[in-house]
Amino acid sequence: MDSAKALAVLASQGGPMRKFKAPHNYSGPALPIIAIPTTAGSGSEATQFTVITDSDNDEKMLCPGLSFLPVAAIIDFELTMSMPPRLTADTGVDALAHAVEAYVSRKANPISDAVSLSAIGLISGNLRRAYHDGDDREAREAMMAASTQAGMAFSNSSVTLVHGMSRPIGAHFHVAHGLSNAMLFPAVTAYSVSGAEARYARCARAYGVAEPSTSDASASQAMVDALTELCHDLDVPTPQSYGIDHDAWTQLTPLMAEQAVASGSPANNPIVPSRDDIERIYSQVYR
Repeated sequence: MDSAKALAVLASQGGPMRKFKAPHNYSGPALPIIAIPTTAGSGSEATQFTVITDSDNDEKMLCPGLSFLPVAAIIDFELTMSMPPRLTADTGVDALAHAVEAYVSRKANPISDAVSLSAIGLISGNLRRAYHDGDDREAREAMMAASTQAGMAFSNSSVTLVHGMSRPIGAHFHVAHGLSNAMLFPAVTAYSVSGAEARYARCARAYGVAEPSTSDASASQAMVDALTELCHDLDVPTPQSYGIDHDAWTQLTPLMAEQAVASGSPANNPIVPSRDDIERIYSQVYR
């Protein structure tokens, strides 16, 4: 879908694609796109973003603007029934990251908030089910709905530090996008939680790991713990166990941090990180 959205703009404007990357925001002519998702994860059918790899620079470029928004989307969960467990997990965590990040983003708003919390609740109750039993139609339908809701949410409020840091991992080490999100999600949340304790607490309540009476401090920590447990249950590897060489990871960390900041997403985080902060998190999640 991202490729189609990019081609729709290029057909009207010409290239190179890198001229459309953030912070540029394109809202000019583009061919109309009808998007039909076949995974329950990216939410690209409902977003004004496309992510395209610049192979000359090993950079996953975030390209924003209303011209990348499809004119229509056809949402059919039956198209996701053949997803294998690893793809189900990776795309499902991607959708959860979209929903949580949209809710804690500095650009959050009442409209994005509503669909974010709905998506979080649906994913909590159905991702493990879909992962363990791909024929579970109820779980597949719920995950498809959640993915589109999460896409609508972050298209209107933006993602934050998880996505900012995950794109360089995918570009340099060819890790699937949702999996690179999952590698980072618990650690980035732990880093960020003090900047929006009440909002992470509401995420925890929507996820089902905190009660309305639970204090915000306890509930927000419960969300960090829940993400750690989810990634364990879905067999999410660390970069090390995935097979990424330590020296290569360390050598590329400064460039990855630079690319993360340049994408603009970390600036939406509850705590806006420095490059040193981002480098420390990359080091922390490696093992």
